[in-house]
Amino acid sequence: MNLTIFSGPPSSGKTSVILKTIAALQNRGIKVGVVKFDCLYTDDDVAYEKAGVPVKKGLSGALCPDHFFASNIEEIVRWGNRIGLDLLISESAGLCNRCSPYLKDIKGICVIDNLSGINTPKKIGPLLKSADVVVITKGDIVSQAEREVFASRVSSVNPRAVVMHVNGLTGQGAYELGTLVYDESKRVDSVQGVQLRFPMPAALCSYCLGETRIGENYQLGNVKKMDLGEDPA
Repeated sequence: MNLTIFSGPPSSGKTSVILKTIAALQNRGIKVGVVKFDCLYTDDDVAYEKAGVPVKKGLSGALCPDHFFASNIEEIVRWGNRIGLDLLISESAGLCNRCSPYLKDIKGICVIDNLSGINTPKKIGPLLKSADVVVITKGDIVSQAEREVFASRVSSVNPRAVVMHVNGLTGQGAYELGTLVYDESKRVDSVQGVQLRFPMPAALCSYCLGETRIGENYQLGNVKKMDLGEDPA
C-alpha cells in the first residue's frame, strides 16, 4: 500500500482536490482510502463516503491535530493494509503553522490557495517548506499575473517542490496530480520508527494544560516573553 500525506491551511481546498484526484485514480483501478485528521469538527468524511471512499475520521479536540496525527498514523496504516487499499491518503487540518505531519520517505503534499494572501507562503512554515509537491488552488478566480506571482512566492520558499495548479471544482490538473500521488513500486506496511521530517514543538506551558488565568503567577513551563525594549524617558 502507498501512503501520501496531504496538509495545508484551513479552507484551502484540500478535500476537493483529494476527491478529484481519487476519481482520477479510481479510473485507473486504484483502490484509495482516506483518514481525515481535524480539531473540533469536520463533515468531510461524509463527502468521502458519498464518493464510495473508505474513510476514518479523527478529531484531536484540545490537542494539536498534527501531534494527534503522529500518535495515530501507525494504526491507520494497519487499517489501510487490512482492508486492501492500494493507496491511503492522510488529510491533516494544518491548523498550526509551526507543525508539519510529513514523514521522511513518504510523499508530502501541501495545498494552498491563491486567495490566502501574497505573503502566506512565508507564513505557514514547514507545511510548505518541507512538502514534495505544492498544489495551488482557486486559480480560476484570480488573474494570470496573480497566479504567476503567487506561484513564484511558493517556489522561493520551497524551490525543490513540484508546484502545480489544480481546480477542485472542475478537476483540472487532478489526473496529473494522481500520477505524482501514487507509485505502484512503493509499499508501506508500517510507519513504526519512521521519522517526522520536521520536529514538532515540545513546548508545554500552563495554557497548553488548561490554565485560563492571565498573569505571570500562572505562567509555568515553557514560557516565551516579548522584548519590548525600554520606554523612552
